Amino acid sequence: MKVLIVEDEKHARENLEASLLEIDSSITIQAKLESVKRTVEWLQQNETDLIFLDIHLADDLSFKIFDQIEVTTPIIFTTAYDKYALKAFKVNSIDYLLKPIDKEDLVQSIEKFKSFPKSIKMDYGQLQDLVKAEKKEYQKRFIVNRGSRIMSIKTEQIAYFEGEDRYVYLTKMDGTRYIVDYKLSDLEEILDPKPFFKLNRSFIANFEALNGITTLSKSRFKVDLKPEASRDIIVSSANAKHFKAWLNQ
Repeated sequence: MKVLIVEDEKHARENLEASLLEIDSSITIQAKLESVKRTVEWLQQNETDLIFLDIHLADDLSFKIFDQIEVTTPIIFTTAYDKYALKAFKVNSIDYLLKPIDKEDLVQSIEKFKSFPKSIKMDYGQLQDLVKAEKKEYQKRFIVNRGSRIMSIKTEQIAYFEGEDRYVYLTKMDGTRYIVDYKLSDLEEILDPKPFFKLNRSFIANFEALNGITTLSKSRFKVDLKPEASRDIIVSSANAKHFKAWLNQ
């Protein structure tokens, strides 16, 4: 089986390649590409049996590939983001895997590909439109308690959410802080990803709360928030690309 890997993160490319070869030694990795441009050029000159395609590539979203060439090869989409329309991907691709990719899920995707009828040609031309059409409704207000009082706080009033010990705290722009009955993973699902971003395992911040960004290394950042947080907030190298893409919306 011939496989093309399209992924702009080097460690993710290497990990996927190693996992695939461990799962099935008959797999041949034909190429590992990182951009829309190189993928279009490669597919114009080569054929493959299966493509593993990340959604966020070095130069654009991978959907742009389908604007330039017709692709009928089976695709397994991979991404660190689960905000995209799962239904659209399930209908219009072999499978959809969230990163970091679980090996058991990868095995199931390979088995699904092997059982897929070879006569069926995939059509990805409308996938981008389908994803855009399935717009998600995000949370606009959060109920909090202060003693016997109940208040409803609009999301634009929220500076950041912080996970600390067993609790998650909501901090408003004016510095007031409340416990909320959510996990950070739940909040990541229900908050609009345009103004809000998960900086690390402990913080989800509103763009308007950013007070400064310091480069610590080639791919690590220290983020200062307002109101000031009680500890340093570091964006890891694994999250740096997505952080920069969020800043650049």
